[in-house]
Amino acid sequence: MADYKNCIECKSQLFDDDISIYRKLVNRGADEFLCIDCLALKFGCDREKIERLIQYYRESGNCTLFR
Repeated sequence: MADYKNCIECKSQLFDDDISIYRKLVNRGADEFLCIDCLALKFGCDREKIERLIQYYRESGNCTLFR
């Protein structure tokens, strides 16, 4: 069952940015998600890199996930 409220790894509360960046980087049709911290661990980077990507996509205006 889809859980749009909690991270599938650490069970923390998800926000719109968590869901959007997961869909952008992992699977556009996903119905389960990782929070930004767990996503950063999965990709082997720090949280700030993911946050910079979110800011980039939001400012570019080209991605409908971040409008």
